[in-house]
Amino acid sequence: MKEKISIYNTLSRKKEIFEPLRPPHVGMYVCGPTVYGDPHLGHARPAITFDLVFRYLLHLGYKVRYVRNITDVGHLENDADSGEDKIARKARLEELEPMEVVQYYTNRYHQAMHLLNVLDPSIEPHASGHIIEQMSMIRKIIDAGYAYEAGGSVYFDVERYNRDHPYGILSGRKLEELMTATRELEGQEEKKNSFDFALWKKAAPEHIMRWPSEWSNGFPGWHMECSAMGAKYLGDTFDIHGGGMDLLFPHHESEIAQSVAANGKMPVRYWMHNNMITINGQKMGKSLGNAVSLSEFFSGNHPLLKQAYSPMTIRFFILQAHYRSTLDFSNEALQAAEKGFERLMAAAGTLEKLRAGQAKGETADVTALRKNCYEAMSDDFNSPVLIAHLFDAVRIINSAKDGKIQLDEKELGALKSLFNDFVKDVLGLSEESTGKTDDSLSEKLIETLIAFRQEAKMNKDFAMADEIRTRLSELGIQLKDSRDGVEWSVE
Repeated sequence: MKEKISIYNTLSRKKEIFEPLRPPHVGMYVCGPTVYGDPHLGHARPAITFDLVFRYLLHLGYKVRYVRNITDVGHLENDADSGEDKIARKARLEELEPMEVVQYYTNRYHQAMHLLNVLDPSIEPHASGHIIEQMSMIRKIIDAGYAYEAGGSVYFDVERYNRDHPYGILSGRKLEELMTATRELEGQEEKKNSFDFALWKKAAPEHIMRWPSEWSNGFPGWHMECSAMGAKYLGDTFDIHGGGMDLLFPHHESEIAQSVAANGKMPVRYWMHNNMITINGQKMGKSLGNAVSLSEFFSGNHPLLKQAYSPMTIRFFILQAHYRSTLDFSNEALQAAEKGFERLMAAAGTLEKLRAGQAKGETADVTALRKNCYEAMSDDFNSPVLIAHLFDAVRIINSAKDGKIQLDEKELGALKSLFNDFVKDVLGLSEESTGKTDDSLSEKLIETLIAFRQEAKMNKDFAMADEIRTRLSELGIQLKDSRDGVEWSVE
C-alpha cells in the first residue's frame, strides 16, 4: 500500500489522492445490472472498469469489500416513476414468474462476467431481498421532513431538501433549471413538483411485484435500493461508489439526497463514473435498438459484426481506453485489439521459454519499467498507459528471443513478475482457450454458447439456434438434443 492513488472524483470534478476511510479496509459499491435481458457490451464496460479498480486495490494489499447490486424490482420503463416494471414486463411477455426472469438473466450475466474474467464481488445483494431496509430508510426520510405521502405513494421533496442541502452537487444541475426543464408526465399529478422522485410506489392492480407497507401495497423506487444496501453493507459513509456515466443523474444524484436526508451525512467520499460505449458516435444501448449482446460478440452472429470476438479480446478492447473516455465500437478497433492481445500473450509465452544468460550490450531496466506501470495505474487507473508500458516489455522479450540482448537471472525473474502482476492479476488478461476438452475456459465457453442456443430456441429464433450449432460443429463440437437437455462431445 505504498502507492499513492489518485482518483478523479466526479463530485469534486478533479483528481484527489485516495485515502480510505478505515485503512487498510476499502468499501466499494458499484451499480450492477437490471436483469431483464441478455448482457451486452454496455454491461461489460462498468464490470471490467471496476474489476480493474478492485484488482489493483487488492494487488496493493487493501482489504476490499466490493458490493455490486442486482436490480430486480422497482426499475420502471424509461427510468420514470410511472409505467411498467422492466422485469414484470419481460415476465408478462414470456409468460414467466418475475423471479424466473431474474434468475435466468442473473445466471446469464454471471456466465458472461466469468468469461470476461471479471472477479465475483464480495457481496451481491438483490433489491427484492432488501425491501425492509428500504422501507426503514423511507420512514427516516419522512420523519426528517424531506418526503411526503400522496395516494399511497411516497415522494422525495426535492424543493424542501434544497432549502437545507444543495441538490445537484454531483451532476451540477440547479433546481431552477429542473423547474423549467422537467415536463409534466401523465400519472404524476400527485407529486408536488414534477422533479420529485418516488421512494415508494403504490402498486396498480395489475402490478405483479408488490410488498405490504405502512403506506400501501407497493414497491420501492429504483433509486432507493442502492442507498439502503450501500448503508447496510458499507456503512452510512463509505469510500468508492461507481457506475456508468448515464447513472450520474438522476440515479446517483437521488442516492446522495436520500442518504443525506436519512442519515445527515454524505454517503460516499469518491464517486467514479465510466464513460459510454458508442457506435457511430451514438450511445450503444437497448433502448436505442443498437446494442450488441455479449453472446453475439462471442458467436459473431450479428449484422454489425464481421467475425466472432473472444471474451479476452473484448476485455482488452475495453481496457485499451481510459475508463473516463468514450469508446467507439467498430470491427476495425476490435480486430486491432485482437492483434494487440495476441501479441501480448505471445510475448508471455516466449517469456516462459527464455533462459537467463550473461548480460551483454543493451540491458533491460525492468525496475524502471515496473515503476512506470505503478505510476500509470496509480494515476486514476490509467490502463491504456499501463498497456503501453507492457508493450515496452514485449519489445525487450522479443529482443531477447532474437538474441539481440541477454537477460540475466534477476532481469528475467523481474520480467516474469511484472507480467504476472500487471497482465494477469491487475488487467485480468489470460491466455485464450485452446479448444481442448480439458480446458476449463473452453468448456465454460461451449456451455455458455449452448445456453444461448437454448434461449434462441425458447424465443423461436431458430435461425440463431442453427447458426450456433453450425459454428460449434465447425469447431468439432457435436450437439445431441434430448429430453434431459443437451449433450456435447468433441469429434
